[in-house]
Amino acid sequence: MTDVAVLGTGTMGGPMAANLLAAGHAVRVWNRSPGRTGALVEAGAVDASSPAEAVAGADVVLTMLFDLDAAREVATAALGSAGPGAVWLQTGTVGPVGTAELAALAAEHGTGFLDAPVLGTRKPAEDGTLVALLSGDPALRPRVQPVLDAVAARVVWAGDTAGAASALKLAANSWVLSLTAATAQALVLAQAQGVDPTLFLEAIAGTATDSAYAQTKGPAMLQGAFAPAFGLDGGLKDLELILAAVRTQGLPDRLLTAVRDCYATASAGGHGGEDIAAVVTALRGEG
Repeated sequence: MTDVAVLGTGTMGGPMAANLLAAGHAVRVWNRSPGRTGALVEAGAVDASSPAEAVAGADVVLTMLFDLDAAREVATAALGSAGPGAVWLQTGTVGPVGTAELAALAAEHGTGFLDAPVLGTRKPAEDGTLVALLSGDPALRPRVQPVLDAVAARVVWAGDTAGAASALKLAANSWVLSLTAATAQALVLAQAQGVDPTLFLEAIAGTATDSAYAQTKGPAMLQGAFAPAFGLDGGLKDLELILAAVRTQGLPDRLLTAVRDCYATASAGGHGGEDIAAVVTALRGEG
């Protein structure tokens, strides 16, 4: 049994904490917004009153927070109470530059650090089938393996330097967010030409151009079913990180700038708290 502190129990962190409990681990939870830990406490988690209280005595500190600012703030409040053997498993998407800052913060407190963003949205988080992207000191991996076993179906080791996993996560999210916008564009174009847009999904089904993600997000777009599995404002935040990485590497940013602008338009139209499928509203010219 591993003693785990989970800081951030929202769309992703909550199900991850639930799976840790189901696997028999001792779990303490803390969330910035009150009222997000009740079901976890009923399942056996201890509700901590502060990040510092949550991490005291923990073997692993797992953070799933919205952005770098949130991760920095919470870690600053928490790590002084972490024991000398604790390992910080940082699973949020903050980019490689942000990861380097957080790794330095962990080092200041003598806390082990692993860069561990995950691939997957709410349903894989609930099912414990996330893909964990991991990088950092390989000697720390055995200490977090029981946690990874509870929340992820696979682990992709990205390298021995913290930040490599976050770089891989940006590449993966550039694909996910572009694919979602491209699916929306195809559906909108079919409908605008007087064609039943469901026929687009039928036409690509089972072909080399098919995508399980398109077959999931496409119907959601057509039904206006935007309950957040991957929040649109979170996707927009990730696209800013992706664009920063593209520009740092001196790569052309035309495609990703256009994708970012689509999500920004949807967010400005009031869809920021909804699923990334709501990007379809921007491509319809709404808002």
